Amino acid sequence: MSRLCVAIIGAGGAGLCAARHLLSKPGTFAPPVVYEQTNFVGGTWVYEDKESRYDDGKPIHSSMYRDLRTNIPKEVMAFPDFPFDDHLPSFLHHTEVRKYLERYCDHFKMKNHIKFNTTVDAVKPVKVESGWRGLAWDVTSSDGRDPNTSVQRRFDAVLVCNGHFFNPYIPAIPGLEKFSGALIHSHDYCSAVAFAGKSVVMLGAGPSGTDIAMELSKVNAKVVLSHGQKRLKGPLPPGVRQAPPVSKVLEDGTLEFHDGQLARPDVFMFCTGYNYKFPFLDERVGVEVKEHMVYPLYKFLIPPAFPSLFIVGLCRAICPFPHFHMQSQFIVSVLDGSFPLPSPEEMEKDIELAEAARRAKGIATRHILKLDSDQWTYNQDLARIGGFKPLPPYWRSLYESNKVFRSQDMQNYKSFNYRVLGDDEWMVLGPQGQPLPKPVP
Repeated sequence: MSRLCVAIIGAGGAGLCAARHLLSKPGTFAPPVVYEQTNFVGGTWVYEDKESRYDDGKPIHSSMYRDLRTNIPKEVMAFPDFPFDDHLPSFLHHTEVRKYLERYCDHFKMKNHIKFNTTVDAVKPVKVESGWRGLAWDVTSSDGRDPNTSVQRRFDAVLVCNGHFFNPYIPAIPGLEKFSGALIHSHDYCSAVAFAGKSVVMLGAGPSGTDIAMELSKVNAKVVLSHGQKRLKGPLPPGVRQAPPVSKVLEDGTLEFHDGQLARPDVFMFCTGYNYKFPFLDERVGVEVKEHMVYPLYKFLIPPAFPSLFIVGLCRAICPFPHFHMQSQFIVSVLDGSFPLPSPEEMEKDIELAEAARRAKGIATRHILKLDSDQWTYNQDLARIGGFKPLPPYWRSLYESNKVFRSQDMQNYKSFNYRVLGDDEWMVLGPQGQPLPKPVP
């Protein structure tokens, strides 16, 4: 059998990781073709001035902001086969992550396989007698600098790695059009400078909401962190308070919260996440997005009726690079035959059971892809059935401990540094290098 030809859409962390693992098996796979719409590798880690657009007029893809530092320690954020440099602190400025992805790309010699400034316009399934499971894919792309160009190429498999931090989700709030202040989504937030001394209501208290609230506190903004989660336990920065979600906007533009409180801020900022978008996928594939859920996907990756299509990196609240590492190896095990896929009917049944199990835990549809602590079972499951090495045990305990530190003191946890001592052991050091006791999750 000839080598499989694979297309990868996106040269961010997921696309680079997928390319790295396909390139590791040159006897099975031809060098992949990686389509990247920008002129850079790194995806969302490529920071751009949010007040501008690309030269071709397209909107900025990245949701990075100027002063962002990671909220996951580098010790569990790295690809397992490519650690961050030892001299770096555990919590990195986003520029270091971009450099890391560029080094990863160079180390595994991927750059020559990336088609930069190339937009994927269509991905269509084709029934073929030869090929992987009787399927092939016609991928139509165009030069981002000249949309009149159009090229079609056929592949045995397609890996969709286009990310999901670029299309802002704005919840439907009655009367929102009556708000007379500035409306902004965190996607368009650049730095705190423009908010100095202003009053800001932020809807959402996930990682971006709490991070930006702390930045705004430093420029004397008055911030209301409006959210429906459990109340944040740790001390909040000066000028930041919590409130329930905004329920509606009154006729005079005042925001009303679920408990009846009122606010008339200068700025209403949405830290409400993003929509999943696959505009290039042919509708015959049948992948649907509803309530922040993408389905039907076996192992959150594969549409049962089209098992040579893989949508990588959909899950939220995860260690992204290790997650891509596990998913990419699983994809390789599927395509090279190490893991024989179940029948479409069996995969559909597996999807139903997996979703039912998450709903039985009280997880709403919109949060089924939010794995959080369930990511470890998911990763182990992929490694077990795919026949490859699981993550070392320290990964889970260090990640979960960092979550505890973050919940206890969101203002200072990034001053800690971690040291991995072995597959099962790690330690954490405080700001002055003093060993700290591990928390009880």
